[in-house]
Amino acid sequence: MKAQGVDQVTDAEFGAAVLGERDRPVLVEFTADWCGPCRQLAPVLSAVAAEEADRLKVVRIDADTNPDTVTRYGVLSLPALIVFKDGEPVRQMLGARPKRRLLQELAEHLAPATA
Repeated sequence: MKAQGVDQVTDAEFGAAVLGERDRPVLVEFTADWCGPCRQLAPVLSAVAAEEADRLKVVRIDADTNPDTVTRYGVLSLPALIVFKDGEPVRQMLGARPKRRLLQELAEHLAPATA
């Protein structure tokens, strides 16, 4: 299940799409089609991406087809969520979670709201 409003990135695009983002933090979901908890997380990520679009960029990367990025960040379990700020990982979370909990965990990393 694809998360609506969440861009898919590849190893080749990761640098520009994630590490190069300077306006807002990026939440990266490491996922796979066979991963049940990843499917549970898809609607949560869609909602967060829509609600926090000004303060957070949300992308997903398929762990099976993008081994370089998976290896670089030591991802061993799915879904893995990593928050990147100014090109650096600042928070890592494992497993599916409800939207409220995810937003609480992300709160300190969100970009300031624009008026």
